[in-house]
Amino acid sequence: MRNRKTVKAAKLGYIVTSLFLCGVGVVLMAWPKFSVKMLCQMTGTMLIVCGAIKLVGYFSRDLYRLAFQFDLAFGLLSVAMGFLLLFHAEGVIWVLHVIIGVIALTDGLFKLQTALDARRFGLDRWWMIASTAVISALCGLLLVADPFAGAAALMAVTGLTFFAEGVLNLCVALCTVKIIESKKEENG
Repeated sequence: MRNRKTVKAAKLGYIVTSLFLCGVGVVLMAWPKFSVKMLCQMTGTMLIVCGAIKLVGYFSRDLYRLAFQFDLAFGLLSVAMGFLLLFHAEGVIWVLHVIIGVIALTDGLFKLQTALDARRFGLDRWWMIASTAVISALCGLLLVADPFAGAAALMAVTGLTFFAEGVLNLCVALCTVKIIESKKEENG
């Protein structure tokens, strides 16, 4: 029973943080002149929370073991990057888009592998994960390459990247995390 609660908590955490990422993405796309220092603080906090949820997910044992398969290393990386952004914002502001881009690119590529594994498992909605993973990875690549002529465009693409990451993680949580209810809970 404790395992089922851990999987439920990890899934709920994924859903909530995914919706938050989507919201931050919309804000950044709507207001591309958003404060970069505040963005560092928000991103740092989000990375720490998302990293902690990834670690909980990794140590849970969901049925398919797809959603959380890469989350030990990625969770630790997220937490470390989050603390870096929170406590050394002035030193990393100029590379914030690269940090976010590398994280999105990496997550997109890992989730593409998750989609292919989901296909082998016979999950019908594997293609949703694959398509959102490609979009997220491409957004991350754009941030790393930085072909933009101004800060506002860069901030808008950062918002698009957050939104794409939110949708990607939402798809993964909803399509691959299976929680088996016990007979006792179904009848009780």
